[in-house]
Amino acid sequence: MKEQAAGVEAIIVGAGTSGLATAACLSLQSIPYVILERENCYASIWKKYSYDRLRLHLAKQFCQLPHLPFPSSYPMFVSRAQFIEYLDHYVSHFNIGPSIRYQRSVESASYDEATNMWNVKASNLLSPGRVIEEYYSGRFLVVASGETSNPFTPDIRGLSSFCSSATGTGEVIHSTQYKNGKPYGGKNVLVVGSGNSGMEIALDLANHAAKTSLVIRSPVHVLSREMMYLGTVLFKYVPFGWIDTLMVMLSRLVFGDLSKYGIPKPREGPFFVKAAYGKYPVIDAGTCEKIKSGQIQVLPGIESIRGSEVVFENGHSHHFDSIVFCTGFKRSTNVWLKGDDSMLNDDGIAKQSYPNHWKGKNGLYCVGLSGRGLYGAAVDAQNIADHINSILRPC
Repeated sequence: MKEQAAGVEAIIVGAGTSGLATAACLSLQSIPYVILERENCYASIWKKYSYDRLRLHLAKQFCQLPHLPFPSSYPMFVSRAQFIEYLDHYVSHFNIGPSIRYQRSVESASYDEATNMWNVKASNLLSPGRVIEEYYSGRFLVVASGETSNPFTPDIRGLSSFCSSATGTGEVIHSTQYKNGKPYGGKNVLVVGSGNSGMEIALDLANHAAKTSLVIRSPVHVLSREMMYLGTVLFKYVPFGWIDTLMVMLSRLVFGDLSKYGIPKPREGPFFVKAAYGKYPVIDAGTCEKIKSGQIQVLPGIESIRGSEVVFENGHSHHFDSIVFCTGFKRSTNVWLKGDDSMLNDDGIAKQSYPNHWKGKNGLYCVGLSGRGLYGAAVDAQNIADHINSILRPC
């Protein structure tokens, strides 16, 4: 079937925070749009695939979406429940809901030079046991499918053989499936990945009396929320390198030498590492103290898995009941977006350097794919809406 809503100028792929921000900015400039979302709700990473204790690591003024600040009653660091409440209000405030087509999985998007239109094919997954193909056309295409679209689990030798010696079956999950540590009390649980999700899930497990181990393979910077806030504010006044030097000093002062506990520090500073490699510093919520006290065991990379036994790169092995992979995400944009050779790389991240990363050719845009979090997505969304408006209504 052919779906072409009357008067729609822009097709937005993804109803996460980036897609919602773009929709709001377009709405304020009276530019009609449609959003194609493969899940059955907007902001699914927050509503369905986040753990309970999650809290924004940056201060709320750096995390709000365009044209609607957080309520003044919210704390500086907003909880998951509060952020979902804010997003619900955001969608209602800008009347975004009626323009979202849920459970539409985009299969292809290509530009037709004859009509100067983007043609998008999507599978309608609303009918159980039956897939209906739909086709959408619009002058502009906005890729807002996000940096956290497809959970990634590494291919480890023997992973399929993993089983608990106690139950005969082993649980292997991605961080997107983890909610809280209640089911894991007294169990041996291995957390793989030392980013913010891995560190905080390890803390949550230890708080629920799980026998927790954490794989840390790569050097990481560890900061507190307050340090991160200070660094972010200082960007307006102090050279980049000075802030990194200050952050490293403060981290050493507060946390001590973490290399003694199996947490090596990168050579470059935390903000340089973020800008150069896209790797965020770890914002500590209490994990380091648990590691120092021995409540969380730090282990090197995994060599292989044999049943319930996990063999590590140092030659030691341990038995586990469950493994939680906090190993990030991949993007599938390169599979369905046809004809783009300049805006996104093979992993679906913006190729161009900031601040020109958001604009492609022929009315193609991306939002929230520059590694700059919610703040960067908000700026992208406004830039995109302003640019589309300048094309539709030239002075």
